[in-house]
Amino acid sequence: MNIVKKAGVQAVGAGSPVEFLFGTVSKAKPLEIEINSNFILKGEFLVLTESVTRYEVDLEHSHTYTDNGASASTGKALTNLLAKTPIRTGLKKDDKVVLAKVQGGNKYLVLDKVVDA
Repeated sequence: MNIVKKAGVQAVGAGSPVEFLFGTVSKAKPLEIEINSNFILKGEFLVLTESVTRYEVDLEHSHTYTDNGASASTGKALTNLLAKTPIRTGLKKDDKVVLAKVQGGNKYLVLDKVVDA
């Protein structure tokens, strides 16, 4: 059962809704999120969603094409980029995040970063 569905089932079973919290990343490695000065969550209590994890892609590529019946290949493109291009940077110190906690649970689901509008 996926973690979000499990959290929902536990909330219904506990008779209480999911609690949403805001926090700030106080350390990236190992991950720690400060909810307030007296409450800091460490990695073993955190479940990360894909949106808060680092994701990189390699943009180097080439293409094969056909022109008048003859096939050819382009040279490699975007070879001068660094090893990989980040699409999502993951969590960094001072990032603001929103978390969900199921009442009675001891895990916190880090839903996403909070950005200024």
